[in-house]
Amino acid sequence: MHLKSLTLRGFKSFASATTLRFEPGITCVVGPNGSGKSNVVDALSWVMGEQGAKSLRGGKMEDVIFAGTTGRAPLGRAEVALTIDNTDGALPIEYSEVTISRTMFRNGGSEYAINGDTCRLLDIQELLSDSGIGREMHVIVGQGQLDSVLHADPMGRRAFIEEAAGVLKHRKRKEKALRKLDAMQANLTRVQDLVGELRRQLKPLGRQAAIARRAAVIQADLRDARLRLLADDLVTLRKAVEEEIADEMALRLRRSGVEQELAGLQQREAVLEAQVAQLGPAVELAQQTWFDLSSLAERVRGTIGLAEAKVRHARTPQGEERRGRDPEDMEREAARIREQEAELAEALEEAQYALAETVERRAELERELQAEEQSLRAAARALADRREGLARLQGKVAAARSRAAGAGDEIGRLAEARDAALERAAAAQEEYETLQAQSDTLDTADEARDAEHASLRADLSAAEETQSRAREALATADREHAALTARRDALALALRRKDGTAALLSATDRLAGLLGPAAGHLTITPGMETPVAAALDRAADAVAVTSLSSAADALRLLRKDEAGRASLLIATPQPLHRASQPVPPLDGPSAPPESPAAPGTTTGGASPAGGPSAAPQAAASAGEGGSAVTEGFGGVGLEDVGGRHRDGLPGGAVWAAELVSGPGELVGSARALLRGYVVVDGLAEAEAVVSVRPELVAVTAEGDVLGAAYAYGGSAGAPSVLETQAAVDEAEAGLGVLAAQRVEFRAELEEATARRKELAARVEEIAVVRRAAEKEKAAVAQQVGRLAGQARGAAGEAERLAAAAAKAADAQEQAAMELAELEERLLVAEELPADEEPDTGKRDRLDAEATRTRAAEMEARLAVRTHEERVRG
Repeated sequence: MHLKSLTLRGFKSFASATTLRFEPGITCVVGPNGSGKSNVVDALSWVMGEQGAKSLRGGKMEDVIFAGTTGRAPLGRAEVALTIDNTDGALPIEYSEVTISRTMFRNGGSEYAINGDTCRLLDIQELLSDSGIGREMHVIVGQGQLDSVLHADPMGRRAFIEEAAGVLKHRKRKEKALRKLDAMQANLTRVQDLVGELRRQLKPLGRQAAIARRAAVIQADLRDARLRLLADDLVTLRKAVEEEIADEMALRLRRSGVEQELAGLQQREAVLEAQVAQLGPAVELAQQTWFDLSSLAERVRGTIGLAEAKVRHARTPQGEERRGRDPEDMEREAARIREQEAELAEALEEAQYALAETVERRAELERELQAEEQSLRAAARALADRREGLARLQGKVAAARSRAAGAGDEIGRLAEARDAALERAAAAQEEYETLQAQSDTLDTADEARDAEHASLRADLSAAEETQSRAREALATADREHAALTARRDALALALRRKDGTAALLSATDRLAGLLGPAAGHLTITPGMETPVAAALDRAADAVAVTSLSSAADALRLLRKDEAGRASLLIATPQPLHRASQPVPPLDGPSAPPESPAAPGTTTGGASPAGGPSAAPQAAASAGEGGSAVTEGFGGVGLEDVGGRHRDGLPGGAVWAAELVSGPGELVGSARALLRGYVVVDGLAEAEAVVSVRPELVAVTAEGDVLGAAYAYGGSAGAPSVLETQAAVDEAEAGLGVLAAQRVEFRAELEEATARRKELAARVEEIAVVRRAAEKEKAAVAQQVGRLAGQARGAAGEAERLAAAAAKAADAQEQAAMELAELEERLLVAEELPADEEPDTGKRDRLDAEATRTRAAEMEARLAVRTHEERVRG
């Protein structure tokens, strides 16, 4: 099982969809600071169920959502999908590939899914815990967690071991089961309590149940009776409804017939109206013709009648003509009628004249009646006004007297109030001047305290800055110390070998003569660790022993235990002599197996699976005809191979042996191994040295080895134990310096903190005094303002009272004058005789006469109408 891919979308700095592909083996994510490397680890923890925002380097869980930049808007959700290769079946799920996804929305909601199916967080935790991974399985080691593991107490280490062994998931399951059992026990106890309570209530409940059963029976009987009554009502109502329906059907049939008949008649009416509309002009023409014919018929009938009269008159004899009325009689009758008409006309004129006189008389009487009524109303109103005026005048006199008396009293009261206000104003002014002097004194003292407070504030700011600088320096030193400590610990861990060297170092109780790692006993010139380690090759990682017998015993032990191979550096008490024929340096697979080991070193042990290991490189050979070189231990100087002095090295080369120091026995062996090696800056210098001195082997500062018959090097490889030990020593030295600096910075911080506390206490003390003085000053100022206001108010009140007193005096004088005038008027009004009630006899007489005149007018109108009818007759 291994992680296959990780997809991030909207998670922290990954705004767009980003997919990371992982292959079996080691995957390393590199990049500059702030590029999002830690966000990848946070995404792994988050998708596996991490619920702590602080563990994700945030303040709240919503901080994992992309917050936006100046050129891109924030997103609404964050999504991470982790794909795990499950071909080995490590996860208890029937899929060869498992994808776990988690989505968080900005409103706080989260969604979990396994292979696209929605699930719970508990499901993901259970799935991952069975395989030994998850948010609490310590498969992700963040920044600072390694230090906590290294410095953990026994209980903490036991917890880590149990988690690594897979005990944590079973412990959590046990705790969960125990919590469930506790909850179940609580529920069981509650159920038992409920059962006991219910048992205690069974008898009352039984009685209540019997009563309820009886009530149910009664309710059932009542319900049945009501249902029977409702059934009878239903039958009756159904019959009535059926009858109503039958009547309704008959009415509907009748209505339909009437509607059909009405429709027929409406159609007939429409047809007749259309015919009338068509025959209208013909009817009008016929009517006009009929009117014309009727007039012609009348004319014809008149003509016929006239003709018949003429015919009869012509046929009638002369004697018969005198049978009509005598014209003279008719004339006399007409004259008589004219006389009657004249008499009637004269009578009509007299009646009209009498009517006009009656109307004029009525109007005159009505005018007199109206004038009399107006005079009566005016007299009554005048009488009421006089009575009201007399009462009003009496009231005005009383009011004037009251005002005059009140004005006198008001003048006295205002005078007393004015005097009291003047006294209060004088007292307030005197107290105001006293408090004003006290306020000036407080202002002077306040200025001195303000100056002192400002000075202390400046000193406090300087002390805070000093404290801040000391704290920052101490924090920086702490960070550097922690970094160097972590580097030293990591390098110390790297010094722990897991091959034959480690087996020898762990078997010090079984072997005699073991001195420990050779790198720990040798001192290299700073900066030259890499070329010296390249020249020493395997001897840089060797174990120091005291003698050849100890080395042989170590090799026998390695072969016996099959613990691997190891290099040994033998501390030889006598000088070493080189062979006359030097052996070229060998390293790596290209070195022949039969190459002899250099003097002072040996290698051996159990052979690895790949075959026999190459012997460590021999010392550089001397040139042809070169003399043998001898070196003693105890600080004996080196002789140049070929008889030249070492100062004649070309290209600024340095003998490698001169860069090593330490105990005499070990340093002699190391220098023997380095005989013939020189250190140069680069390959160009190495090529120049070997070209001039082919008997030498040049080592560059980067660790490349170049000889006349052999070369070894390339890109940087894993650091040797010698380089690692040098780095550890450098880290130890740096830790010592940092420890001294930390002590110094901590002392400065404590001094600055004490100074700041002292100044802060002094500032607070001055502040308390200032606040008290300000409070006192505010109280004095408030009292001064109050007294000033009281003085101004009292003075203003005195002025207002004086003005009011003057005004009251004027009002009193005016009220006295008005009172004298009103009393004189009242005296005159009271001496006048009382008015009598107006006489209404004339109005009544005019009213009666007007009534008679209206009756006479009515009779005259009737007479005129009669005479008009007679005249028309």
